[in-house]
Amino acid sequence: MFSALKIVYYLGVILISTKLFGLLARKIGLPQVVGMVVAGLVIGSSIIGNFGWQFRGLIDPSAEDKDVLSVFSQIGVILILFSSGLETDVKELRKTGFAATLIALCGVIVPIILGTLLSMAFMGNDWNNHGKVLNAVFVGMILTATSVGITVETLRELGKLSSRVGTVILSAAIIDDVLGIIALSILTSVSGGGNPLFTVLKTLGFFAAAIGVGFPLRLLFKWMGAHSPHTRRNGIFAFGVCFLYAFCAERFFGVAAITGAYVCGLMLSGLHETKYIDRKVLVSGYIIFTPIFFAFIGINADFSHFNWFDLVFGLAFVAVGILGKIIGCSLSARACGFKKKEPIIVGFGMIARGEVALAVYSTGKNLIYFEEGVLVGIDPLVGVILLIVISSILCPVFLKLLFK
Repeated sequence: MFSALKIVYYLGVILISTKLFGLLARKIGLPQVVGMVVAGLVIGSSIIGNFGWQFRGLIDPSAEDKDVLSVFSQIGVILILFSSGLETDVKELRKTGFAATLIALCGVIVPIILGTLLSMAFMGNDWNNHGKVLNAVFVGMILTATSVGITVETLRELGKLSSRVGTVILSAAIIDDVLGIIALSILTSVSGGGNPLFTVLKTLGFFAAAIGVGFPLRLLFKWMGAHSPHTRRNGIFAFGVCFLYAFCAERFFGVAAITGAYVCGLMLSGLHETKYIDRKVLVSGYIIFTPIFFAFIGINADFSHFNWFDLVFGLAFVAVGILGKIIGCSLSARACGFKKKEPIIVGFGMIARGEVALAVYSTGKNLIYFEEGVLVGIDPLVGVILLIVISSILCPVFLKLLFK
């Protein structure tokens, strides 16, 4: 039975535990998002509840409670992508142009192919089973996301952020997140019985509409920034527009809501008010909604069927995820004229994964394949967490060694 008081208790436990585990993760050199997901696993019944103990964790939400927490979680992931769009430097995207686009494209295609083949191999190569194929492609799509934050901090520390290699890594990481999110939107639409060609046309229609509405919006926010700079009304209007973009993307075009939020951020990036709005998003998101999003992944995880198969797949998933980025991005960088160690630096600069990978998993996890309620496909959550941890460690280590 739903209880508002229980939700208040859950929020208190989630916020405190995610912060503590996030700080612990940062202390040992891992992204805080890893600590937040682990916090959800620890406080919930995902792991503890599967050992037959009477203690079911600090929180054990009912189905109705999970619905409420899921709403908070969805707001959190929308704000993550909105902030990513606001922080995108469109001028840098134009500067690196063709090279960044080609590197990003190969950094999306190669991991999708390798991830799909790996998943189908673990599911018995049953290519006639439509559900399993969609599950496998979804697993491959999780590998497309690149977490640019770790790479940026490493390049900044080495004094290479504004170098040719640093610029192309930053731009390619941004572009490949956009491509990955678009691909996920198409896949989720097709999985619902949609026609692939019609889905592509609807996706293109969304971008046309989003950009068409976006330019007047830019002019409006530019005017607002000039007449009432850094006022709360600008932040409130920006939040409202973000949520409407997210709603319209999924409701009218069948595109993932996170895509709408990201595009909205892009349309409002580079303005006088952009940094102010982004600060408000970060404060609102990272104090309440974003920790709930990451924790809810752990709380909602189902490890009742966990076995050594899942661990073996997770390690293989990590290997394929890292090699896919290195191979795809390095070869395309060499084709674009990068010399000596530069292509391999680009490849390793693109291997880090973070919150976007978790956002893709959360958005598309309905594609995990079941038969009569029994899991027969691949649930890559363990692999996603391992990939974030391992790639977050390897990326800065190898970049420092390669530049040295």
